[in-house]
Amino acid sequence: MRLINMNREDFKILERVTYLDSACMSLKPKSVVAKMNEYYSDYPACGGRSHHKLAERVAKETDAARKNVQKLVGAKRPEEIIFTRNTTEAINLIANVFPLQKGDVVLTSDKEHNSNLLPWQLLSERRGVKHEIVSTDGDFAENFEKKITKNVKLVSLVHTSNVDGTTLPVEKVIKISHDYGAKVLLDAAQSAPHREINVRKLDVDFIAASGHKMLGPTGVGFLYGKYNELDVLPQFMVGGETVKNTTYETRVVEDLPLRFEAGLQDYAGIIGLGEAVNYLARVGMSKIERNDYELNKMITDTLVSHGAEILGPKDAASRSSIASFNFKNKDAHQIAMLMDSIGNVELRSGMHCVHSWFNARKIKGSVRASTYLYNEKADAEKFAETLGKVLKITG
Repeated sequence: MRLINMNREDFKILERVTYLDSACMSLKPKSVVAKMNEYYSDYPACGGRSHHKLAERVAKETDAARKNVQKLVGAKRPEEIIFTRNTTEAINLIANVFPLQKGDVVLTSDKEHNSNLLPWQLLSERRGVKHEIVSTDGDFAENFEKKITKNVKLVSLVHTSNVDGTTLPVEKVIKISHDYGAKVLLDAAQSAPHREINVRKLDVDFIAASGHKMLGPTGVGFLYGKYNELDVLPQFMVGGETVKNTTYETRVVEDLPLRFEAGLQDYAGIIGLGEAVNYLARVGMSKIERNDYELNKMITDTLVSHGAEILGPKDAASRSSIASFNFKNKDAHQIAMLMDSIGNVELRSGMHCVHSWFNARKIKGSVRASTYLYNEKADAEKFAETLGKVLKITG
């Protein structure tokens, strides 16, 4: 059964494995690889510097990629999209330039990836900024409203968790935050590839996402920011293309978005990301979300039938593309490695870069299965078949 009308041959690796680790890294379709190779073979030049025809082609393609991302997230203008290496760099950019002073408060949830935890820990140590945490247990919006005060200047939250796939009620959180005068940054690494996001409908101030989780290459991601918010922020990394002119003592800062894109960019990566976003648009985000649910439900039913402990809600509809689980007295890494060696089923095991949440609950980690648009019913069936064999071996 295939809910999405696409060619599985776009992802040749699927001939050899059942890939259920897309929450970590998505596969890349042929068209993305071809688009990147086209840059390297047909116009491998500098963008935004030279004015010969190869350089002009680079500029044209990178501009097109920026507009593709703009359309993906519903931004008002392309200048609101800043290319970064990944979600991590985008969050760190905001952490380093947002006007936070000693005593100001940054709120996060208790289920943040290290990339949305460590920057605020460092700011706390270096600048005296207070980092406070809101529990995801129970009603998050209620917990959040009890925690926020006028001292909160920035709220930085995971949109969809990479631990259990749950999505926070960010619409409510954004409204509450703005009522208190705080700005909101969303870590959309897991949500942007799997569901429609419209930044203007959300009225969110910033979002960060990675290309490698949405069919794009590694080493490229983006930061979205409202134009009026980005325009008043100081520069972070500086160098080539971040200024219009310099003397030995002065500089004229570039316009958005170039002022935040220092040095020669990963043009092949940006162009590949542009094609990845095109691919997502051709498939349709609503179809991707539906496919995730149907396959996650099959995987969840298998896990429940074997008595697995599922992290997060039992209902697959509340866990996006992710099913994280453990079996009592069984090692998560052993389960994942046996799934690979016995059935070529690729899963992730460990703490998924959210050590803080696992350690607080004295959980050593979990096995995680995660689906994407190229997965189909046969993959969920292969998961079930292989898991049965693994559990017989491990007793």
